[in-house]
Amino acid sequence: MLDLNFVRNNLALVEDKIRLRGMDPAEVLGPFRVLDAERRANITTLETAQKRRNELSPKIGALKQVEKKGGLSSDQQKELAVLSEEVAREKAVIEEYEKKVGDVDDKFRAILKGVPNLPHESVPVGKSSDDNVEVRRWGSAPKFDFTPKPHWELGEQLGVLDLERGAKVAGARFAVYWDLGAKLERGLANFMLDLHTREHAYTEVLPPYLVNSESMYGTGQLPKFAADSFRVPHGEKDLWLIPTAEVPVTNLYRDETLDVSRLPVSLTAYTACFRSEAGSYGKDVRGIIRQHQFQKVELVKFVHPDRSYDELEKLTHNAETVLQKLGLHYRVMTLCTADIGFSSAKTYDIEVWLPGQGLFREISSCSNFEAFQARRANIRFRPEGKGKSEFLHTLNGSALAVGRTWVALVENYQQADGTVVIPEALRPYIGTDRIVPRKF
Repeated sequence: MLDLNFVRNNLALVEDKIRLRGMDPAEVLGPFRVLDAERRANITTLETAQKRRNELSPKIGALKQVEKKGGLSSDQQKELAVLSEEVAREKAVIEEYEKKVGDVDDKFRAILKGVPNLPHESVPVGKSSDDNVEVRRWGSAPKFDFTPKPHWELGEQLGVLDLERGAKVAGARFAVYWDLGAKLERGLANFMLDLHTREHAYTEVLPPYLVNSESMYGTGQLPKFAADSFRVPHGEKDLWLIPTAEVPVTNLYRDETLDVSRLPVSLTAYTACFRSEAGSYGKDVRGIIRQHQFQKVELVKFVHPDRSYDELEKLTHNAETVLQKLGLHYRVMTLCTADIGFSSAKTYDIEVWLPGQGLFREISSCSNFEAFQARRANIRFRPEGKGKSEFLHTLNGSALAVGRTWVALVENYQQADGTVVIPEALRPYIGTDRIVPRKF
């Protein structure tokens, strides 16, 4: 969420930034300008009444002191009555307009719930994903002396991926992994967690897979993206299946104030993730690219505002290291203003090469949310030498989406004989150097 006073005082700038996102400020901000004018008028009336009350109160106090000591003359009694009546009227005006100002502020906050974060000045301006900017590439695409197959064909032929039974058990966009397919998924997760905890100094956490609405609001999923998530009615309050570990891990510090000496806090978590994919009808219907349930290893950072963009670079490189150790060709893209997520101020997408499909595919998004999530979730830090706390900055990124890494490995390491070679870094986790066809 944006700071209300910042939006009021920089409304033209906010409108320009919203336009850069490809959105209409009038639709996003609604009656913000009208409400702002109404609020200013209400505050003027309120402050006038407060000033007049403050002017009259000492006069009344002085007259009451005289009354206590020896009594008031008839003229003084009349004056006290007139002043008291006027103060009562001003008090009623103050109460009325304090409520009016509070009501307008509530309307402001309701509007701000739907206002996206403002793109950082370094984010390229663009109108669609076609305007995303490539930052760098690593490695090179493998060369085959045969036509490489997509993972859904390989998975079925190897007997490690079963989409038919996944659909029978749960429905479309669910999968079953068999034998080394399941072991590859588990091995990848363990490999990633070991890398981030041992080499990148993250602390591993295992959060709940169900969260309350306050947690979903804190990271920006609610109210705007309710349709993209799975809601679980639970007594008087809803619970939600997590769309990403970002939600429970970020909310671990909701309504808390961290000492500045603790920053940055770097956490990693492996969880299942659940998304309804409400807006993706007809997209990626083959294979396991876009599933209702998938697994990810997530990185989350809580950092000092002065260092959040340096930390974004570190987090992105941490995610890249996974692909480098697995020998997978990838590129890093800076998302343009029209393509960054609702809560993000800047995002890098890491896209891995999939030879079976002949394209780069997103495997991680690494974002700096600045104070947007921290303000929604009330996560603060206490600066050194200062008594007043401030909002910290939050960052997160997938490192990596395990299912898509599974896809990349199967497609990039496929062999002419139909087997798939396991890269050396993973062999201790899988217990073999190759996946060969089996039936279950």
